[in-house]
Amino acid sequence: MKVAVEAMDGCKRRLNVEAPSDVVQKEWEKAYGRVQKQARLPGFRKGHVPRSLVKVHFADEVRREVAEHLIPDVYRQAISEAQLRPVDEPNLENVTLEEGAPLSFVAVVEVRPEITLGDYKDVEVRHETPTITDEQVNGALEHMREQQAEYRTVERAAGPGDLVIVDYTLAPEGHDATSANGYQFIVGSGAVLPEIDQAVVGMQAADERHVALRFADDHRMETLRGKAGTADVKLIEVKEKVLPDLDDEFAKALGGSFETLDAVRTEVKKQLDARREVEHRRGLEEKVVGAVLARHDFSVPDAMVMRHVAHQIEHAREQMRRQGVDPDKLPWDYAKLIPELRPESEKAVKRTLLLEAIAEREAINPAEDEVDKEIERFAQAAQRPAQAVRRMMEKSGDLEGLRGGLRERKTLDFLIQHAKVSA
Repeated sequence: MKVAVEAMDGCKRRLNVEAPSDVVQKEWEKAYGRVQKQARLPGFRKGHVPRSLVKVHFADEVRREVAEHLIPDVYRQAISEAQLRPVDEPNLENVTLEEGAPLSFVAVVEVRPEITLGDYKDVEVRHETPTITDEQVNGALEHMREQQAEYRTVERAAGPGDLVIVDYTLAPEGHDATSANGYQFIVGSGAVLPEIDQAVVGMQAADERHVALRFADDHRMETLRGKAGTADVKLIEVKEKVLPDLDDEFAKALGGSFETLDAVRTEVKKQLDARREVEHRRGLEEKVVGAVLARHDFSVPDAMVMRHVAHQIEHAREQMRRQGVDPDKLPWDYAKLIPELRPESEKAVKRTLLLEAIAEREAINPAEDEVDKEIERFAQAAQRPAQAVRRMMEKSGDLEGLRGGLRERKTLDFLIQHAKVSA
């Protein structure tokens, strides 16, 4: 087989491939056999049509069989001989396939870049370890206090921050009116249309108001976008937020083993310290990897970048589904979205490829006990036997992904250990 490789822009390669006629003929003979077994013609039982008639009446099927079996095999052999690592399916051009003649085609494919590693040790970065302040602890306690707040009925006009209960009738222009009783929302939270939010301010129980309104141009319901309408609102009840005192009784109300506010404060600081460590590590990783990337200039395959973009979009769609929003009902401007996501996706692909190259150079790989420990962690979370989780991951291919994640983590450890970090 003849294989000639030509470098194109970026990570693209053009392969000129030719397979000898004897290889082609062998595949043609196999295809005749497969088609003959299924062939049907009047006067012949299935599988008993003579070869001469198969050539006449089923030439297209035979050719399709040859193409589907031979071209992928020849392409794989060509990639292997050329020692290329493609990242996507090839674009085939100028395919010449005839019985008794050589097979030739041109395959344009993107490959993983050959990264010439420079100096990736001793990069200098500035990174401070933040300390948890009393203000942060107090802020966290205040947030917990907000979560334990109660709403109590009051005999006064509604104001921002109050929980109100209303009956309303909404009449959008060109649509049937809809009504709801006992609807609750916090004034000023943005949970309802601005006109309704503003209307209830100053109202007391039993008050009613009629307001004009307009639906936003990006309203979640496409049929209401930009539409005018009216709303009739009757205030049923006003409830005021009451915060608990930050004392030992508050601590006991949280449950668990807390008996004093000081015990809660200690636990809050412990959790903030743990979160700080995670954020500190993530920030340090980004700075060190950023410094290493700055020393290496290489192209990345467009196919890998676009896969990352697609992953980001699907991640956003999945978040919407979890929030109860159907992403298929929203207008997605991909022509605008893809260019916005592309720079970060390209950086992410560069990061992955560079870390893989460094791991290969330094022979960094996770030990089996590290893999076992990670599987055990997954198994405990899923409440399943570790061996069952391992088999499932092997079958799905996730085990290699797990190894890759561990390898990347160890590579980041390596780079940080060899970096010069100053505050």
